Amino acid sequence: MPEDKSKSSTNHIDGTMPHQIHSPDFKRSQRKIEPSFVNEHGIVIGDSHYDSPNSPLNQWDLDTDPAIMAGPEWIHPTNDIGWNTSENRELIEDIPPTEPFSHPTRDAGYKSD
Repeated sequence: MPEDKSKSSTNHIDGTMPHQIHSPDFKRSQRKIEPSFVNEHGIVIGDSHYDSPNSPLNQWDLDTDPAIMAGPEWIHPTNDIGWNTSENRELIEDIPPTEPFSHPTRDAGYKSD
C-alpha cells in the first residue's frame, strides 16, 4: 500500500533539521518548527521529500513555467532553504546582527529620511 503523503510528517529532530547541512537551530529560538501542510493545489509543503504525485516537480519539462510554483502557498514557514543563509539563521537563532544589513550595490535607504 503506497504511503499517504496528504498527512503531515515530522521533518525535524530535537529542534533541528539534520537533512539540511546549514539549517538553523530552533531549540533556543522563539519560533517553533511548524509541521508540513498540503497547499491548495494538493501538494505537500515542508516535508523535505518534494515528491507529491501531482507536483509540478514530478512533471517538469522544458515547457514548464517556474511561475506556477510562485507564491506563499508554496513556501513553508520554517522548513525553507532560505533560512539557511547566515542573515536568516541569525533571525531564527535570535542572534543580534553584528552590523546593519545592507544591499551591496543599492542604497536601500535612499530618500527615506
